[in-house]
Amino acid sequence: MTHSATDVIDQALKLKASERAAVAEQLLRSLDIPDAAIDAAWAQEADARVEAHERGDIESIPAEDAFAKYKSA
Repeated sequence: MTHSATDVIDQALKLKASERAAVAEQLLRSLDIPDAAIDAAWAQEADARVEAHERGDIESIPAEDAFAKYKSA
């Protein structure tokens, strides 16, 4: 990490919690750069999964069962 990045973090840590949250939110937003190709690929995948489920090619399970499976792991 660069010296300037360390300075920014040190300064940010001195802020009130609500101000740190606002800074963190802005930083995270700056990383979320839309990519039309990725969005289109995910939309196509989602559509394919819905169609497969409707055809009966894949089955669904209750969310509680899925969460329980990974909670115990």
